[in-house]
This record gives sequence, C-alpha cells and structure tokens, in this order.
Amino acid sequence: MTKARTNASATPAVGRNMIINGAMTVAARLGENAFVNSIGASTGYFTVDRWLVAASGTAGRLKMRHAEDGPNGISAKSVKLECTTADTSIAASEFLQLVQKIEGQNLQRIGKGVVGAQQITVSFYVKASAAFDFVCELSDLDNARQISKLFATTTDWVRHELTYAADVDDGSSPFDDDNAASLNLTFWLHAGTTYTSGTLNTATFANTTSANRAAGIDSFFSSTNNTLSFTGVQMEVGPVATEFEQEDIGFTLSKCQRYCQRHPAQDQLDDGTYTLLANCMVVSTSEIVGVLPLPVTMRLEPTASFSGSFRVLRQATSQAVTAGPIIVDGYSSASSVGLNATTGTSLTVGEAGVLTLNNDVDAHMILDSEL
Repeated sequence: MTKARTNASATPAVGRNMIINGAMTVAARLGENAFVNSIGASTGYFTVDRWLVAASGTAGRLKMRHAEDGPNGISAKSVKLECTTADTSIAASEFLQLVQKIEGQNLQRIGKGVVGAQQITVSFYVKASAAFDFVCELSDLDNARQISKLFATTTDWVRHELTYAADVDDGSSPFDDDNAASLNLTFWLHAGTTYTSGTLNTATFANTTSANRAAGIDSFFSSTNNTLSFTGVQMEVGPVATEFEQEDIGFTLSKCQRYCQRHPAQDQLDDGTYTLLANCMVVSTSEIVGVLPLPVTMRLEPTASFSGSFRVLRQATSQAVTAGPIIVDGYSSASSVGLNATTGTSLTVGEAGVLTLNNDVDAHMILDSEL
C-alpha cells in the first residue's frame, strides 16, 4: 500500500491493463459528472462505463456519481458512492458490490488453470470518508473458483497493490476463449453472513465457498455519512504493480463502446434539438425503416432502449414519430442496427428521409451488449 503518486516514471509499455475505463473517464449513458440516486434495489450499469453495481436483498441505498475528483497525475475522474439510506440490520444473503466483468478472450495472457499460469496483480486508488476494510475478489466464472484480498481505506487517496497467486489447478480450469464473462473483479462493500462467516480465501484460487468470499469486511451502508471513491484501477499479469497505464480518451471510449453506445452522444447542447439519428426509407404510408452503422463493433448484437421524442424528416416536411423507434432484430448485427418507427400521418412509399430528434435535446437511444 502506498500513498497516491504521480506517473512521472511510468513505463512506456502499453496494453498491460486488462481493466477497461479504470481511470473512470467515460460515462456515456448520462454524460460527464452525472449521478444516479437510490441505487441498491437492483443490479445495473448506472453511470461510469463498464462498472456494475451489484446489489441484492439490502435496504441500503446509495448515490453513484461520476466525480471530478482523483489523485494528482493519475486521473481527474473517479466513481464516487455516497450512502443515502443506511442498512445496519444485515440479512444473511444480502450484498453490495462494485464489479467489472471481463471477457474470456481478453484473459488468455494469464494462462489460468494450466502449467505456466501467471500471477495477477490488481492495483487501484481508493478514498473514503473513514477507515473501512473491504475486499477485492477475483472470481473465475467459468470454473467457480475465487481468491480474495482485504484492503483498508483512509480519508486520503491511497494506492493498493494486491498480488494473487497463479491458478495452476490440475489443468482443468482455464478461462474460456470467447466473448462471454469469464472473470469478475469485485469490490465487496457490504455483505451478510452467507459471504462473511468463513475464513477469507487469500492464499490460492480455490473452489468457491460463499462464506469465504468476503469475510472481515465492514459495511458501506453502516451510516449515511459514508462515501467511497475509486479510480486508477489496473489488473495485469505478474507479481509487480506497474504505474497506472495512461490511455488516450478516444481509445478508452472505443473500448467502452464495445459494450454500450449512446446515440446521439452526450455532446449536443440547445442547438442539438433536431440531431440526426439515422438515414431511413419509407416502407409504408406510416412506417419507416432506418439503418445506423456503429462506430465500434459491439460484443454482440445489442438490445436498445429509447427516450424522448423523435421525428421523420423527408423533403423538408417532418412528421412526429407516434410509435417507436424500435430496433429491428432481423436488420441488425453487432456492427449496425436497423430501426423502425411509425408516424401518424401519410408518407409516400419509397421516399428517403432521416430519423431525427424532435425538438428534444435529451432524446436518445442506448445500445447495450454488456456482460
């Protein structure tokens, strides 16, 4: 454990970090410095890209903020959790976690489960409102194996460097080489006896015993005075934590867009009230079909959610969308999506047009292929 420091001696090697958006710079769903209240009733991706809040059974609630607060020389951003409803009566099976899920094909460098498997080192910067003990767990989803390490917080930014033993096993537990989730990097922040009543499994990867996963942790939900911030999260092969790998924001964004895209992006202001979403063609007197090529190929064909008002513009005449838009599965893939929308007025079959926002700067579509 070391105090926060600058990156003046950073190694020139790139691609070491298997964590995406470890600097917490990208928050595509809601935009810069956004926050979401009353988190805790369900699991979801809420603010900072690639960081899942997993919750079950707790009455505790939190605010998740994309904060302009980070250790100097590492990142100006962090993910900040603020307890808004305490939960001091902890049921056995409840928990709160901050998680990044990682594809198996991005983990093959570890060589897990076979002879020659590598150690894994996780480093991160953390700051809290008080001294707490929490757990950072590596959970092998393909083979139900895990290993955990305790870490402590202070009211200053502190860097933790945690090295996890290589999992040679008997040659039968490598990560699957595919685009499904194979490993969870999990920060345990609150848990009942189902996960805390055993002995923390710190020495080696072992077959998962729930009681040994988070033994010894404090509860983030112990008081509404509690806050907790993370940034500079890095996971790399080997026994040494190197300096946090700085990454161009455009590169980080493109990696995040494999899992989530917002269209239009969070960059339109008051002059973006009619921003173009997709080119389209009229296929019936009240229906259009559009296509949107994606800037980054997603992990798999995405699902879509829409918010706000849209219109169809053709030959300088516009009609409000009365039903939809919706994504059309048969016209979509991981690299482009087909869209369908209906208007309440007569259209001319065969005409070309565009699907745009309808005087609504906040209208948007979220494409999701998260793990």
